[in-house]
This record gives sequence, C-alpha cells and structure tokens, in this order.
Amino acid sequence: MKPAPFKYASPESLEEATSLLQQHGDDAKVLAGGQSLIPLMNMRLARPGVLVDINHVAGLDGISRNGGLTIGTNTRHVTVLRSPEVRAYAPIVNEAMRHVGHVGIRTRGTFGGATAHADPAAEIPAVLLALDAQITVQGPQGTRTIAADDFFVSTFTTELEDDEIVTAVQLPHPLDHAAWSFHEVSRRHGDFALVGVAAVAELDGSGNVSRARIALSGVADTPVRVTQAEDSLVGRAPADGADEAGRLAEQQLDPPSDFHATSTYRREVAGALVTRALQDMDTKGGSR
Repeated sequence: MKPAPFKYASPESLEEATSLLQQHGDDAKVLAGGQSLIPLMNMRLARPGVLVDINHVAGLDGISRNGGLTIGTNTRHVTVLRSPEVRAYAPIVNEAMRHVGHVGIRTRGTFGGATAHADPAAEIPAVLLALDAQITVQGPQGTRTIAADDFFVSTFTTELEDDEIVTAVQLPHPLDHAAWSFHEVSRRHGDFALVGVAAVAELDGSGNVSRARIALSGVADTPVRVTQAEDSLVGRAPADGADEAGRLAEQQLDPPSDFHATSTYRREVAGALVTRALQDMDTKGGSR
C-alpha cells in the first residue's frame, strides 16, 4: 500500500522543527529513522498531514560521557550497538540492541525514535525503565527532562506534547557494584517480543541486592516494573531470590491476550524470565 498524501518539511534547527510542530499540531509527525512510522503510513494506520524530518538538524546524534551516558535522539541503533562506551558503561543496552529488529532496522532506526514511539513490546523502553533513565525533550517553551518512570503513558503514547521532540536520553552514572540481565521471548529472532525483561541490581560488598529495578515489556500498555519482586530481592543474592521474585512478578501482572499469545502464557513467561534473569545475573552481569 501507499501512504495517504502528506507534506514534507526538512528543518535545519530544533527551533524550526518545534515551530513546525506547534503550527500543525497533531496533524504533524516527526520523522527520524522511520522504521515504525513509515510502515504505519503505508498501511494507512497513521495519516499525518505533515512529516517533519529531523535528520538534518545538527547536534542530535552521537554518544557522550557526562558522568553517565548521553545518547542523542538521532543516534542509529547500530551505532549504539557498536559503541565501546555503551558496552563499558551500560552493557544491558548493548545486549538489548542485539534483539532490536534485524540489520536493516538497526541501520536506519534511531534510539530516540524508538523511545518516543513507545511500543510496549519494544526493548528500549523497558531498558530505559530498568536503568532509571532520563529523557530530554525540547519544544517552543524550552527544554525539560522526564524520568522514564513518567515518560511512557500508554500504547504509543508518551508525556511528549504535540510540539515537543525527544533530543537525548541520559543513562545514569554506572554503579560501582551492579549486575544486569536482559532476556526476551519471541517467535523468531527479530520478531516483536512476546515478553521481555530488563533487570538491574545494585549490590553491596557481600554481593547482596541493595536496590533492584526489573522492567517487563509485552505485558501491559507500557513497560512496567514489578515492584514487589524488586523489594523481595533486597538483602539477598540475585540468584537466591530468583524463584520468589518470579512468582511475585506473575502475581502482579495481568497481561492482555491477543492473537500472538494469551494472557496466561504471557504471565507465566514473564515470571520465568524474571527468574532466569536473576539466576544468570552474577555470571552475565557481574560487577563493575
């Protein structure tokens, strides 16, 4: 199929881009990598009147260290995947990027675009939630920062106003002693995940959990944290608390059923993935 007719704009500054969004309101869509938007337009599930292409706006790509890591919105998935800084300071992001689509999508897709798209089955939103990341956005009224906990509102919906653009994602300074794990289940590699889990734990000197964040994808209309499972891990080695955390995660969740999987299947897989993620945390995540 072909998209419905639309106008195309290619601003060269953020100010111009946000002005266009303000002018056209919800009739405009931002084009970054286009790996989600263009297929939706081709199927006419999205019908923007104006496409605002931000690929020519300077300063929106790249990865920099500033205590933590800042990833520019136009940074391609493949750049994040290959980044030595990401591998060193946020290895869970590197691991998750291996599961994003296939080579073509990783070559064109952007980190900020996937964040703003807010697909509840996608890898990046869950990882940002587990890492307690901050999302920087800019609009005509200026710049603001939104915590990942508050950014994702519902399916394909975020805290972004119609005239705002995600400009960067900030990952926090790596913990001195931390462990991480990422797992997902899909029908085939590159397919949308049926369920995914991103788990990050801060460890004390004895290797026990002092704080944990466990985020799941594919089980609700946003990525969600299983807070009871997180709390149950405190004071225990991740592997020692894995079974109980998995059971608590199952009890907290009420996933939707669709033609891909039933609610019961998703809930049971989620519990199993939480357990698996915690069991292999010590060997896969290690400590820094």
